[in-house]
Amino acid sequence: MASADAVPTLRWAVTLPAHWDPVVSGSGAQFRILSLAYASLTEINEKGEAVPGLAESWTYNEAGDQVTFHLRPNLTFSDGTPLNAAAVKSYLERAKTQKDSALFGDLTSIKSVSASGDRDVVVDLTQVDYQIPLLLGERVAQISSPNVDPAALDRSPVGAGPFKVVENVPGSHVYLTKNPDYWDAANIHIERVELLAEPDAATIVSGLQTGVYDLANVVPNQVKAAAAAKLDVVVQPGFNASNISLNVNKPPFDNPKVVDAVRHAINRQEFVDKVTFGIGEVTDQPFPPGYPAYDESVANAYPYDVAKAKALLADAGATNVAVDLVIPAQSTAAEIIQAQLGAVGITVTIKVDPNWATPFFAKDLALSIYGTTGRESPVQTLTAHFGPNGPLNLSTPYEPAGFAEAVAVARQTPLDSPDYRTNLQAATRAGLQSRALVFTYSQPNLFVKSAKVSDIAPIPGQIHWTGLTVTP
Repeated sequence: MASADAVPTLRWAVTLPAHWDPVVSGSGAQFRILSLAYASLTEINEKGEAVPGLAESWTYNEAGDQVTFHLRPNLTFSDGTPLNAAAVKSYLERAKTQKDSALFGDLTSIKSVSASGDRDVVVDLTQVDYQIPLLLGERVAQISSPNVDPAALDRSPVGAGPFKVVENVPGSHVYLTKNPDYWDAANIHIERVELLAEPDAATIVSGLQTGVYDLANVVPNQVKAAAAAKLDVVVQPGFNASNISLNVNKPPFDNPKVVDAVRHAINRQEFVDKVTFGIGEVTDQPFPPGYPAYDESVANAYPYDVAKAKALLADAGATNVAVDLVIPAQSTAAEIIQAQLGAVGITVTIKVDPNWATPFFAKDLALSIYGTTGRESPVQTLTAHFGPNGPLNLSTPYEPAGFAEAVAVARQTPLDSPDYRTNLQAATRAGLQSRALVFTYSQPNLFVKSAKVSDIAPIPGQIHWTGLTVTP
């Protein structure tokens, strides 16, 4: 399909999704792209609060162990079939049970889902959990049609989002046109979106200058060049946090003193300076500072101290400590870790494995690195990192003592309770007793756009398409 300049068209240079099935793709950052084709049960606002999406409202029972989502009337998928309570039930059940689901670990609070008529989705819970409206947002509940085989859906999405895919050429481009049946179509002002395979980072700026692209993700070392070219650099708030993942079930990290040595060997500011070029900030928690679940009282609990790290290794009798750092691709962060641990006496050999995800999620590695884009639900972020089945916990089934109890209290606290933030931070504090993760830095989501594209609403971690305009 040829480009159409006559209509408002957004050309976005981006890493094209490997999967268009949100159940399979849902654990990564590509949910932002999938939000073009799929609508979610709930959304979040600029404060990170749950707001209506496909569900116009929701109600909890008195006990807090059941929540009913009330769908908007007359919803349909892009193929014209109804998006009703039965369709939502089918999606959530598939996300819980499909063999290759990236979401099943996020849905452990859901015991069962039932449809009450066409518009009420009744979610029975395994425990009191007031996080569910946050949980069932863009990352987890981008509702797909139950009438399409998941394998076909993975190639050609059928959702109820603001746009629908009309052409998909893997590795090249994806073209979408406005979905007139989207529930908020009146506020979608772009008629066409062209997703174009992201080129080398060094050519992004010139591509926007020449009009090949209107929007692109940008890496920190290109921000100055983009600003100098008079392009708009969008610093989008996010929940991002990077970490060093340790497996306490494998040597040398089965020795707690070696873990403490690693904790004190890490100079987080070097990551900020060399990886984010000063745009990010240090963090020793799975969120950036200022986030509601960030616990200031335990910030910098293991300050950078080379002498202390060396003393801990000596006290542990750990001589000639060596370990492989397995990563998916060469990175500055990996080189920093190698140098910082080497400075205290831990020899790190970097090994690049493009199929790194398989041994990482199988918990077969001793040392790796990971970055999270965060979740709408802070409790979900905590359990993903510190829970015994957490996908980001390389030390599964290890769980820090007291975490399960603390996170249960956070779940049981209504989102509008004056105790909500306090209980969240207590769960974070318990999680940070984990020896499996050493957090390093956080950085916002970075985009660069031409002046043709209107301001992007500062929704944490997401791009909302409502209200966005592109001048033809």
